Amino acid sequence: MKIGLSEVEGHILHGLLEESSGDIVIRLDRHGFIVHASANIAELGSDLTAALLPPHITDLAARDHAAALGEHVTRALSSCAHAGWIEFPVEACADRGTDREAHFPRWYALSLKPMCDARGTPDGAMCLMRSVQQLRSLEGELHARAVTDPLTGLANRTAFCASLRRHLARGGGQMVAVFAVDGMRALLLRYGQRTADEVQWGLAKFLETMAQTLTAPGHELAQLDGERFAVLLPDMTPRAAREWAEDVIETFAGLAAPAPTTSRHKAPQLTASAGLARVECTVDWTLREAELGLVLARAGGGRQVAVAGHRHAA
Repeated sequence: MKIGLSEVEGHILHGLLEESSGDIVIRLDRHGFIVHASANIAELGSDLTAALLPPHITDLAARDHAAALGEHVTRALSSCAHAGWIEFPVEACADRGTDREAHFPRWYALSLKPMCDARGTPDGAMCLMRSVQQLRSLEGELHARAVTDPLTGLANRTAFCASLRRHLARGGGQMVAVFAVDGMRALLLRYGQRTADEVQWGLAKFLETMAQTLTAPGHELAQLDGERFAVLLPDMTPRAAREWAEDVIETFAGLAAPAPTTSRHKAPQLTASAGLARVECTVDWTLREAELGLVLARAGGGRQVAVAGHRHAA
């Protein structure tokens, strides 16, 4: 049995589907101009009732995505074929409940179904716009977790290596310093993981502060593993990089000196060492040279800066 719907019933059903799904329903003419849209298009900040001329579908997209959306719609309308989904950001017009403009993009996906007459001539299209902001936010969060150390919030080794590859592709030549607290494993065994984590977190924040003293912009800081931190030093000579690293080590030793106490359990005397290397050859080569310099500095008693083959006490 075939059941038909009247025009009124179809309109009511359309409204129910619209309210339950949250999708924005849009009717386009053959040129891509919006001739009808469901009421919830107001969520985008668009008031079609106040427009003197119908807006084009590309007017909904952020400026740098409008061209791609226009090509997608034009291709679908000209071929009378379903072109699949396309995602693009929509610029919010204003924050609700405030008078200030909102400048953050909200991502939507658009599905377009062309309509053709009996002769196959394009006669516009019906579209669904669906918010994918939550999915985009989740993807961004997952990406951030993949390239960020959870303890310190710094970039991790994966992110730092990717950055080194980009610098090498442009010729390299920058200096890299790798820092670590001296005797970190002994400290872990004696005081436990919690204290070790606090020391690592403190060194990370200290390095962030010291990196801000650099006159050359573009420095990058990362945690390579549970002990070592790396700092990319752009536009610095080897001598200037060594002087800065020495200053970091001496300042850290002074700030980390234990306070006088009458307790049996004395606080540890914290010092750090560093290895230096130039960004050259490959990522592995660069980090291996810097880490070898760190090994030499620690082997010499710690609280030193060393370059592989050129140990230098701070």
